[in-house]
Amino acid sequence: MIHFDLAKLEDKLETLKKRQEDADFWDDPKKAQAIIKEYNTAKELKEAYYQNLEALNGALSLSEELNKNYDEEMFELLNEEYTTVNKNFEDFEIKVLLSNDYDHANVILEIHPGAGGTESQDWAMMLYRMYQRYAQKNGFGFEVMDYQDGDEAGMKSCSVLIKGDLAYGYLKGETGVHRLVRISPFDASGRRHTSFASVEITPEFNDEIKIDIDEKDLEVDTMRSSGAGGQHINKTDSAVRIKHIPTGIVVFSQTERSQIMNRERCMQTLKSKLYQRAIAEKEAKVRSMKGEQKAIEWGSQIRSYIFCPYTLVKDHRTGLEEGNVEKVMDGDIQEFLFSYLKSQI
Repeated sequence: MIHFDLAKLEDKLETLKKRQEDADFWDDPKKAQAIIKEYNTAKELKEAYYQNLEALNGALSLSEELNKNYDEEMFELLNEEYTTVNKNFEDFEIKVLLSNDYDHANVILEIHPGAGGTESQDWAMMLYRMYQRYAQKNGFGFEVMDYQDGDEAGMKSCSVLIKGDLAYGYLKGETGVHRLVRISPFDASGRRHTSFASVEITPEFNDEIKIDIDEKDLEVDTMRSSGAGGQHINKTDSAVRIKHIPTGIVVFSQTERSQIMNRERCMQTLKSKLYQRAIAEKEAKVRSMKGEQKAIEWGSQIRSYIFCPYTLVKDHRTGLEEGNVEKVMDGDIQEFLFSYLKSQI
């Protein structure tokens, strides 16, 4: 059961409303738009709460009437009412779970194969396609930022931007190691293999959030683009690699046609990673204040995809299982995303 603080939400709405009434509100248009968006999101959440409350009261009234005088038609009506109530509550629950400020951001998704050469590189490609299909099915944009072909098959790494409202909110639990068990198509003996690939999810940097980066802390290299070309990237002498020396974070972009554009893309990605780092530190602090002892290692194994000797996808954090592996690999991962979100309550 989710915890919903209506009083806190109403205080937030009142504060945001007063800020919109300030004489200098439109002096900073970007900041003003962000406040309006935050206000509308909070308002929708409050409206959804009262709609659920009204629907529940209606169902309870029908139930009380049914207890007084049983009627088959009323019984069917009550079943329909409760079905609607349950569906509306699930939608409301997701709204509450996705009410953090940064949940509405776009997502920078990175995939890296583990040890194992072609096996793990092919698995990384399978995950790439899974997220691509998820994005397509849910109306999100899918823009390749960087793509490195594998030696024989699959990929060595990729970085993509998934664009759309709540993209980060839905996908933020996908960070971690994904494990594959299957009969390898690359093994002539038909043996079973286990492969690993890591996924990293970062919210795209929002211009309203101030992240200061000192140029002296940057190590910048330029080089020729490499990889698949054509389908994935442009083959030019414009690739840019930037290392943030204090944190060791490295970003790379080769999808744009000029060094200037690739440098801008790199800086945006670097800011996003620093933003993610700040979010993680903040959430870790909250957990320590609550006395929680959850491990939050980015490299922890989160999910297994088993193709042989049986078919099963299992999330090791929530225990959720799905026997139809093909369905999951075709991008139908919403149930796993929601299950993770609910587990964080």
